[in-house]
Amino acid sequence: QVQLVESGGGLVQAGGSLRLSCAASGRTFSSYTMGWFRQAPEKEREFVAGINWSGSYTYYAGSVKVRFTISRDNAKNMVYLQMNSLKPEDTAIYYCGASTSDESRLPNQYDYWGQGTQVTVSS
Repeated sequence: QVQLVESGGGLVQAGGSLRLSCAASGRTFSSYTMGWFRQAPEKEREFVAGINWSGSYTYYAGSVKVRFTISRDNAKNMVYLQMNSLKPEDTAIYYCGASTSDESRLPNQYDYWGQGTQVTVSS
């Protein structure tokens, strides 16, 4: 089993940057595909970025590609999301998830979730 705790959210002006962190507990963390999702009010949870177990392969939603970077440190049981050039439409609760599937982009492919961290981008 994996427990996930996100941090690093906050209020930022458009064009600014934030770095989200996801701390994982569990001895098998390094075997999971990890992903970041986000959910805005009255919208469905949507995929943002994913990374394979070793960190050698990353994949992104088109809306964030180039602006966001996902990374992981298996020695520290951590996953990160560096977000640059933030836009008001990036405002959402951001969730970290763990999946046993390769290149998982759907919420139902993820087995564990954190509680989320709020990101608000002002115009």
